[in-house]
Amino acid sequence: MQWIYLMIAGIFEVVWSVSMKLSEGFTIMKFTIITVLGMILSFAFLAQATKSLPLGTAYAIWTGIGALGAVIVGIIAFNESANPARLFFALVLLVGIIGLKLTS
Repeated sequence: MQWIYLMIAGIFEVVWSVSMKLSEGFTIMKFTIITVLGMILSFAFLAQATKSLPLGTAYAIWTGIGALGAVIVGIIAFNESANPARLFFALVLLVGIIGLKLTS
């Protein structure tokens, strides 16, 4: 169950980071509220996950999910660069996340 909490925490990290961009510096209230709620939920699920998962592993995977998710959303929704080097390093990040999960 802790791994599910960690995945949900990572998803909410993507939600808040994307909504923070959409808030345009916290000037659009709807996205500002989504950002704050996403942060609260992300931290709450991370806190549940760290009750039994090692802190270093949980934190690294949580930030990795958030970073990788933000890269994917950035490429798809915001037309950010998808050059080979960027995709390679996103893949390296994914391999790191999987490796941490498998060795925990």
